[in-house]
Amino acid sequence: KQLKQLFWTKFGQFMSLHSSADGEKVNWVNYKTGIKRWYFTMDADKKAAKIAITWSHTDAGIRALMAEQFLQYKGLFHDILGEEWYWDMDSYDDYGKPYCQIYKTLEGYSIFKEADWGELVTFFKPRMIALDEFWSSAKYAFDIFK
Repeated sequence: KQLKQLFWTKFGQFMSLHSSADGEKVNWVNYKTGIKRWYFTMDADKKAAKIAITWSHTDAGIRALMAEQFLQYKGLFHDILGEEWYWDMDSYDDYGKPYCQIYKTLEGYSIFKEADWGELVTFFKPRMIALDEFWSSAKYAFDIFK
């Protein structure tokens, strides 16, 4: 647990050198979208790393509307990120709560091996910066969900 916490602390310190697309200071590890139950997340364990956009509104209709709204920006999203991400519009967490998620994974690297940290940073950094750039352009279209 301490090694994982150390990675995220170091990653946060490293990323703090970068301003957001809007020129503001941002907490990259705990990115605030301003939309309730709408998150940009990064996670890593002993086998893989994952970066995601997740929304988990309790109302299925609202989740569907959020997905529909995001689909309107799919082209911009892929243009900015320059790669395809996996779209999972019907998942459940460990507690049985539903969520939608768009994500990218990196397999074969462990947050518990310091030797892998460079690859993890190389995976997370450009994607988080690109997500921020995307959000800078698209966030106003999601204001209806605030």
